[in-house]
Amino acid sequence: MPAAATELLKEYRAKRDFTKTQEPSGDKSRGKGAATQQLRFCVQKHDATRLHYDFRIELDGVLKSWAVTKGPSDNPADKRLAVHVEDHPLDYGNFEGTIPAGEYGGGTVMLWDEGTWEPVGDPHEGLEKGDLKMRLHGKRLKGEYVLVHMKGRGTKRKSGPPRENWLLIKHRDKYAREDGPLITERFTKSVSTGRDLDGIARGLKPKKGSTTPAEDVWHSDAEPKATNKPASRKAAAKPKAKPEALPDYRPPQLATLVSEVPDGSGWVFEMKYDGYRCLAAVSGGAVRLYTRTGQDWTDKFAAIAPAFETLTPGSALIDGELCAFDDNGRTDFSTLKAHLSNGGPLTFFAFDLLEQDGEDLTRLPLTERKQRLEKLLGKTEANSLVQFSTHVTGNGQKVFDTVCRAGHEGIIAKRADEPYRGERTRSWLKVKCSRRQEFIIAGWSPSSKKKTFGSLLIGTLEDGKLVYRGRVGTGFTQDDSRALQQELDRRARKTNPFDKVPRPIARNARWVAPELIAEIAFTEFTPDGVLRHPSFLGLREDKPAAEITIEKPADAADDAPLPATPLSPQAGLHAAEAAGVKLTSADRVVYPGQGVTKADLVAYYAAVADRMLPYIEQRPLSLVRCPQGRAKYCFFQKHDTGAFPEQMKHVPIVEKHGHTEEYFYIEDLSGLIAGTQMNVLEWHLWGARIKDVEKAERLIFDIDPDVGLDFAEVKRAAADIRDLLAELGLETYPLVSGGKGIHVIAPVRPTLAWPEVKAFCKGVANLLAEREPDRFTANIRKDKRKGRMFIDYLRNERGSTAIAPWSTRSREGAPVAVPIAWSELDGLRAANQFSLPQAAARAKQPDPWKGYFTTTQSITAKMRKAVGAG
Repeated sequence: MPAAATELLKEYRAKRDFTKTQEPSGDKSRGKGAATQQLRFCVQKHDATRLHYDFRIELDGVLKSWAVTKGPSDNPADKRLAVHVEDHPLDYGNFEGTIPAGEYGGGTVMLWDEGTWEPVGDPHEGLEKGDLKMRLHGKRLKGEYVLVHMKGRGTKRKSGPPRENWLLIKHRDKYAREDGPLITERFTKSVSTGRDLDGIARGLKPKKGSTTPAEDVWHSDAEPKATNKPASRKAAAKPKAKPEALPDYRPPQLATLVSEVPDGSGWVFEMKYDGYRCLAAVSGGAVRLYTRTGQDWTDKFAAIAPAFETLTPGSALIDGELCAFDDNGRTDFSTLKAHLSNGGPLTFFAFDLLEQDGEDLTRLPLTERKQRLEKLLGKTEANSLVQFSTHVTGNGQKVFDTVCRAGHEGIIAKRADEPYRGERTRSWLKVKCSRRQEFIIAGWSPSSKKKTFGSLLIGTLEDGKLVYRGRVGTGFTQDDSRALQQELDRRARKTNPFDKVPRPIARNARWVAPELIAEIAFTEFTPDGVLRHPSFLGLREDKPAAEITIEKPADAADDAPLPATPLSPQAGLHAAEAAGVKLTSADRVVYPGQGVTKADLVAYYAAVADRMLPYIEQRPLSLVRCPQGRAKYCFFQKHDTGAFPEQMKHVPIVEKHGHTEEYFYIEDLSGLIAGTQMNVLEWHLWGARIKDVEKAERLIFDIDPDVGLDFAEVKRAAADIRDLLAELGLETYPLVSGGKGIHVIAPVRPTLAWPEVKAFCKGVANLLAEREPDRFTANIRKDKRKGRMFIDYLRNERGSTAIAPWSTRSREGAPVAVPIAWSELDGLRAANQFSLPQAAARAKQPDPWKGYFTTTQSITAKMRKAVGAG
């Protein structure tokens, strides 16, 4: 390696312990000259303290590197912040793996893109002037880009000079893309191994015979679409002398809608496809395709039938979903309807095998049925009409979050060891990313601007009555409107089919026989049961009107009191005005799955402020901000950058390296509203007040279970922590975190410094682990918690934070961290079971933490000695 490159890598090497991290040290890197060979570039997706992308270009024998917070873009309108970081060795461009927690940059690294680059002009001069133009030849990034130095603006560091802030910008050329999903959303897997971040973290290897893992069908990296050409297959087995009879239709197993991803072992998770449920009966070259209700739609699904004709010389009954892909690579019901009309490409996702060669397989466990199905399908190509529906074992919440971020409909959770039952069961559960269901069309409102209807009047059956659920006037193409108007005219009637309809709407309405079924996407129901922000997706012909009722999650707390007005947008606007905070984009949806707007969120904090403020006021804070809503990019912010409203206060705190930083704190409701205006979705607080940040005012123990342990184990662990602290003489209070855990909190007098407090809490965790080593561990390493729970005591140190009571979480479902009483522990079904309305209503009930601020207790010398910390 040239001496110059060695010098450039000093900072890189000083930050890393190569006995602990797999990252290359650079000792084997060879300098590459621009005159003799092409220069390399790469982009690594890095899930560290916060997710970002590392953009690296080869120059002077090293990789010049920038951390791009939101990732590169191929849209010239996007100016991506790129923070100039230390140079990396050339062989770092091949690195993909996990950096251990606690090490510099700890987290998972994916090789997201790679290729070569050529400078436009002198690269050294471009770096010096802060205008580095380049041409990229990557697998994903192509064409001209420029890195522009933001003069006079840098990022503060704990030590050393500030890092330089640059902007990474795409030039307008044939590779530029000015609409559609972001390139980082279109491509989510490694260009090297085909794994996603979770697969890399878990050490998964690519599926044998493929460069991408089985989960590849879950994302839109593969842009080639199905072509309605049957997949090439291995030579078929010798045909039997007498083919089996064509299998009869069987009622399919149906999934129960729930609002939360199930915890515990024994579940596998599949994509929820957005299409038509279809059962394929095959015998040799004979094929019958049935709908969910048993209608023979072989003619309607004729484009997919040839794919089954050469599938097997025997017979089979396969359960699956018939789909079509939209322009974003996602299954889409509206696109499917169009392709069924115009002969567009279709794909069948097979997820179960009910019968094979005359043998009934329904009594077998799901995993065994799927193994036989995968073997039956054989090797499939990316454009095969029939695809095997892969699944993931465990990690349900992470799977769900990933699916929702990619814009898919949701997931299906299935018990791995259960037989197949031709009815709706709780061994199959569906969890949706956003709300959608079928509604009955029973009327329409005329339009003054077009010849077809202006909106459809829709409803559901409840107790034998057709209940009005609102109007839907968006989501129609011109062709949709014309075709649907003809169907409406055929069903015209004079009388109103609804039980009740608001008079202004009924005055001009045209009524139709309630026979047509429309699938509608919407954000939520209003308090009077009408849809908010509905959008038409398409007509459904596979379900009868008699089945159309309100689809409620089976695990929803229907009896929970839901306040009618505190969470209205108007209440939020009034609260912001009274607090003196200017609320912009008040109607912007911050929780897409629930339709919660910024104004709704302000209304929530106004409803719970009296309960929340005593725990959060006058404490240093860290914030999770989501400028584009929880489904988009979110980031952690600890320090005040000066752009916040005045109601968000700041206090200088000296950090452990001697630098002083401005930390946030609030004093009243106006601070909560100001933070919400700045897109704060989570409030995390220190265990000390700003008047004395060196002394802890509370202890907190979090429970982090190994994958596969269900919530019952978490509840049991919380009770054990409570009992041990009670033995020592400390009273505790439980908080459901809004995520997966329970926090056990003990208020204490601020008498001890942080090192003493942390030592005591570590002693408590160690004592639990010693008493029941099969259940508990105090070791943070994940490989040490197999089948056990990590008692997280590390939040009890200076600068560490934990979620504030009553804070929202930036998670699907808009859950809230809620204080509970110990007497409520047994009845809890999940740590994220409290929605915004339920939490707001709960804040008006008797306080389960009533004695929190009158609890006067301290960590005594006797207690410290009892846990080995004295």
